[in-house]
Amino acid sequence: MDLSDRSAIITGANQGLGKAIAAEFVKAGAGVFLTARNEAMLRDVREELAPLARPGRRVEAMRADVSKPDDCAATVRRAAELFPDLAVLVNNAGVYGPKGPIEEVDWDEWIAAVEINLFGLVRMCREMIPLLRKKGYGKIINLSGGGATNPLPRISAYAASKAAVVRMTDTLAEELKDAKVDVNSIAPGALNTRLLDEVIDAGPEKVGKAFYERSLKQQKEGGAPLEKGARLAVFLASKESDGITGRLISAVWDPWLDLPSKREQLAKSDVYTLRRIVPEDRGMKW
Repeated sequence: MDLSDRSAIITGANQGLGKAIAAEFVKAGAGVFLTARNEAMLRDVREELAPLARPGRRVEAMRADVSKPDDCAATVRRAAELFPDLAVLVNNAGVYGPKGPIEEVDWDEWIAAVEINLFGLVRMCREMIPLLRKKGYGKIINLSGGGATNPLPRISAYAASKAAVVRMTDTLAEELKDAKVDVNSIAPGALNTRLLDEVIDAGPEKVGKAFYERSLKQQKEGGAPLEKGARLAVFLASKESDGITGRLISAVWDPWLDLPSKREQLAKSDVYTLRRIVPEDRGMKW
């Protein structure tokens, strides 16, 4: 999977999965433009990855907060100035938000989480899409998660916003088909990142006993490797995935490396999408 002919913006790139995605993009030959809110950590990641870039390629970074419209506009504008071959947007920035029953959590914190996870992602898309339409080609990769496909009690802002990300993804995929811009979501698996630490620190009173115990087990066993989600992001950014669009793909469970051979079959199906289940789907005659 070669990315030497394209550059990418990666949001939330100063730690965890965002940093892992940036590293895999650099290894694949891409130019990368990194953004995050913590400037010091972002600078450290840039200094770590810059020496790994291929000859003629660059790793650049700029502090930005995707919940601020001006920051989103400035990010795309600056990245386009630095990288004429900019063709990929990875929307990785995200937070869990407040934890606890919906009637008890801080409402401003709930809204702030949606501002980052959903509105920030949409703002970045709005800024990037005109550039991709002009090129007649591009890739948008959105990070979703477990909250999109299963109920996530007591972490409702995260669950609701991540489900919305998936629907936004397949909606944009339809809007951008004529522009040859592929839009997909990634479910990276249960990761041992700062989000897991937040759940454990919050305790069972706020996140619920079952989810807390599951998180402790995940912490002990190691969770899903960051590299799996990062490599799937590289695949979805590459020409090998051209025409695969509007899908939510699991980095851990789905055979995504085989998808190019199933491109036509996939395009005619609703595989890897969120859809309503009716009784007949479960063998019931209601």
